[in-house]
Amino acid sequence: MAGAVDLAAVKARSEAAARAAEAPAPTATNAVVEVSEATFQAEVLDRSFQVPVLIDLWADWCQPCKQLSPVLERLAKESNGAWVLAKIDVDANPRISQALQVQSIPTVYAVLGGQLVPGFQGALPEAQIREFIDAVLEAAGQAGLNGLAAAEEEEVPTLPQQIPDDPRFDAAEEALAEGNFDLAEQRFRTILDEEPGNADAALALRQVGLLRRAMAAPADALQRAAADPQNVDAALVAADLEFLDRREDAALQRLLALVARSGGDDRERVRARLVEYFDLLGPEDPRVGPARREMARALF
Repeated sequence: MAGAVDLAAVKARSEAAARAAEAPAPTATNAVVEVSEATFQAEVLDRSFQVPVLIDLWADWCQPCKQLSPVLERLAKESNGAWVLAKIDVDANPRISQALQVQSIPTVYAVLGGQLVPGFQGALPEAQIREFIDAVLEAAGQAGLNGLAAAEEEEVPTLPQQIPDDPRFDAAEEALAEGNFDLAEQRFRTILDEEPGNADAALALRQVGLLRRAMAAPADALQRAAADPQNVDAALVAADLEFLDRREDAALQRLLALVARSGGDDRERVRARLVEYFDLLGPEDPRVGPARREMARALF
C-alpha cells in the first residue's frame, strides 16, 4: 500500500542492521563466501547492511557458470571488502532458487540493505560486469552502505509505534484494484494538486499509465515487434509488456537499441519512455545508471 510502512519489515531490517554492525568487516580474504539455506540470513541479508552483496547462482553442470564465476570471484577479491560475492549452488539449495524465482543460470542479483535488486543472466563480458558492479557501489554509497565503520557510527532511528495510512492513497488504490484506471488516475492527480512534491503520487501515476497501456496491448504485441523491429509503436508496446512482466532488462535493451537508430519525434518518444522506466525502477537500481549513460551516448 503506497504511503504506508510495514513495521514488521522495518523491525526485521533494523535487527539485521544491528547484527551487521557487530559482525567483522569483509576483507579480500573473505570477500567470496559459499552460502547455504542455513547461512543465507547472516551471509547475505545481514551482510548487505555493511556492504553490497552480489549473489552468484550456479551449478556444477552449467558451462556459462564456469566462465562467469571466476571473473566474479577475482573482482570480489580485488575490491578488498568493498562488496561480497555470495555463491549459491542451486542444486544444493533449491529453496533459495525457488524463492528468487530463478529461471536460468548463471543469474546474478545484488542485495543492498536487505533489498534484492535484479542483476543479469548469463556470462557477460568483464567490462559489462564491472559496469554493473560500479552501479551497485554507487547505489550503495547513496544509501549510506559504507562498511562496518559507517554502520557503527550511524544510529538506528527510533520508529513510531503507529504510522497512519493515507486514505487518499487507499481510495486511489481501491479504484486501481477494480480496474478503474480513470478514477485511479484522477485520485492520484488530486493528491499531486494538493501536494505537488508528493513523489509517491507521481510514481503511482506512472504505474497507472503503464498498466493502462499494457491492458490495451494486442495479444500478439511481442510478435508484432519482432516482425517489424523498426516500428516504434510496436516496440513501445512490447517494452511495456516486458517491463510489467518483470523483464525490465529486456525492455530497457529493446528501447536503448531503438533510441540509437531512430530520430525526430520517434526518438523523443522512446527517450521519454526510457525516462519513465528509470523513474519506476528508482535511482537505487544499479541498472539505471548504465542505462542512462547508454541513452545519453545514443542521443548526443
